Amino acid sequence: MSKRNALASLILAGLLLATCTLVSAQTEIEGSWQGTLAVPGANLHIVFNIAKSPEGDLFATMDSPDQGATGIPVDRVSFSQGHLLLELKALTGLFEGELAGDKGSITGTWTQSGMSFPLVLERPESPTPQLDSVAFIKSTSSAPGDIEGNWLGTLSFSGTEVRLIVKIKTDSTGKLESTLDSPDQGVTDIPVDETSFKEGHLSLTVKVIGGGLEGDLTEDGGMIRASWSQGGVSLPLELKRIDTVPQFHRPQEPQPPLPYDERDVTYENKDAGITLAGNLSVPRAVGPFPVVILITGSGPQDRNETVMGHRPFLVLSDHLTRLGIAVLRVDDRGVGQSSGDFKAATGLDFLGDVLAGVEYLKTLKEIDSHKIGLIGHSEGGMIAPMAAVKSADVAFLVLLAGPGIPGDELLLLQQALIEKAMGASDDVISRSGKIQEQVLAVAKSSLDSAAAAVKIGQIIEDGLAQMTEEEKTQLGYNPEMVEISVQQALSPWFRHFLAYDPGPTLEKVSCPVLAINGEKDLQVPPKQNLSAIAESLQKAGNKDVTVRELPGLNHLFQTAETGSPAEYAKIEETFSPSALGLIGDWILARVTKGK
Repeated sequence: MSKRNALASLILAGLLLATCTLVSAQTEIEGSWQGTLAVPGANLHIVFNIAKSPEGDLFATMDSPDQGATGIPVDRVSFSQGHLLLELKALTGLFEGELAGDKGSITGTWTQSGMSFPLVLERPESPTPQLDSVAFIKSTSSAPGDIEGNWLGTLSFSGTEVRLIVKIKTDSTGKLESTLDSPDQGVTDIPVDETSFKEGHLSLTVKVIGGGLEGDLTEDGGMIRASWSQGGVSLPLELKRIDTVPQFHRPQEPQPPLPYDERDVTYENKDAGITLAGNLSVPRAVGPFPVVILITGSGPQDRNETVMGHRPFLVLSDHLTRLGIAVLRVDDRGVGQSSGDFKAATGLDFLGDVLAGVEYLKTLKEIDSHKIGLIGHSEGGMIAPMAAVKSADVAFLVLLAGPGIPGDELLLLQQALIEKAMGASDDVISRSGKIQEQVLAVAKSSLDSAAAAVKIGQIIEDGLAQMTEEEKTQLGYNPEMVEISVQQALSPWFRHFLAYDPGPTLEKVSCPVLAINGEKDLQVPPKQNLSAIAESLQKAGNKDVTVRELPGLNHLFQTAETGSPAEYAKIEETFSPSALGLIGDWILARVTKGK
C-alpha cells in the first residue's frame, strides 16, 4: 500500500469512527428535557423536545407552558462531544450546555436579547411523547396569499397581558403591507414599515415604536409562532387567524339621531396667528344658552380628548348638551384641523387658545355671554384657572383632576405611584425618584439645551448602571428610555410645567369652582392636589367652592380596580355616570340662578 493509500485509509477509518460516535451521541440526546428559567419577576418552565429525522438529522421544538407557547421551532440543533447548542431565531434565543456523565442532565446557559440566565435541563420523570419526525416538515415555499388576513395573539410581561393584532394584505402592486392594533392600549392601525414573507417566515418592522416581529407560519396555515421584540426585550407570541377584528365597545358614545344640533367651527387666535377648529353642540331649544369650553390634558389631543380608544370629551359634551348647556370642544393647536406648532407650545400658549375661544363664543347670538364656563381635565385643569384670572368673562370653572401642587412635585409623586402599580419595590422606587429629582433639577436650570441634554443623559445612565436587570425590568426600562427622557425634559412645555405652581393663580380665582378627582387617580393623586386647591381658593376668599374625591374612579373618571393607566383601554366605561351627574347638576345650579 502506498503512503497515499495508507493515509486515505486512516482518514476513512477516522471518518467512520466519528460517524459512529455521532449516531450514538444523537441517541443520548433525543427525548424531552425540562428546566426552570429564573428571569426577573418570574420562573418560567422550559421544555425542549429533541428528535431525529429519517435522514439522521437532529431537530427540536421548545415549549414554554407558563406562557402558553408550544412547538416553537428550533432553527439550529448541534450536539457534539457532549456539547448541545439550540438556536431559536424567532426568540433571538440560544441555549448552550454540557451533557452530564450520567446522561441525566444538561447544565448550561440561556441567552436572549443580550441577557444570560443559568438553565439546567433534566429528563422528566414521565417521558414526553417523542416528536414525530415525519410530521416535522419545514415549508420551503410560500405565497403572499398564505399569510394574508388578520392575526391575533397575546403578549405577557410583568403580570400584564396585551393583545396584538396583525392585519396583513396585498396592495395593488401585489406587495404585502400590514398594520398593527393593540386593543388593550386603545391603539389601531399602527403603520408597519416593512412586511416580508419568504419560505414560511414572516418579518415585520415597526419603526414608530421601535418594535418588530419574527415568526414562522405553521404547516396548516392557522398559526404564526413568533417573537415580538421591542426596547431590547423579546417575548414569545403565538398569532392565530381570526375572521373578525375585535372592536372597542364604548357603550356611552352618543349614537344618532341626536336631540341637539352640532356644527364644525373655526376661529382665530390672532395673537398667535393660528386657526383653531372644533365642534359646537347647541341644545335644540330657545336660547341663549350657557356654554362650556372643554380644555384637554397634556400631550397633543383632538377635540374629543381621544385616549386608549375612549373619547371622554365626546361623552361629556353629549351629557351636558342634553341638559341644555352648549359645549365647545376644540382640537389642540397643531392637532387635527387646528393649525400651529404643538411641540413648540407651553401652557401660556394654550392659555391664549382658550381665551380666543372665549372671545369667539361672545360673538354668537345663541350663547349667553355672561354664562361662559371652562372645564379643564388634568393639565387643562391648570390652564382653566389661568384663563379665569385673565378674563372676567369666565363665569365658572370645573377642574377635572386638575393639579394643585407645583409641576415638579406632581411628577415625582406620579412616577412613584405608577411604578408601585407596576410592581416595583420600595427601594427601586426610591432610587428611581432620586434619578428623577436630579433630571428635573437640570431641566429647571438655565443651562442651554445642548449642555442640559448631556447632563441629563449622564444622570440617567449613571443611575441605571447601579441597578440590576431585574430592577430595570420593574421600572419598565428599555434602551430608548434615555433618549426619550432627554427629549421630553428639554421640551418648552415640560420646562414650563415643571416651574409652574398653580397655587398663586388659584389664590386669585373668584368665580365658582368645582374641583373633583378620582380616588384611584395615580397621575394627579387626589389627596395632595384637592387639598392644595381647596387651600388656595380659601386664600382667595372664594365662597363658592366644591371639592370632591370620587370613590373608585381613576384619572379618566372611569370606575377602576387599581387606577393604573394599563387599565384605561380595558374598561368599557368612558366616563362614570356619577361624575357626569355631579358635573351637570353643579353647573345647572350656577347658570340657573336668578332665572
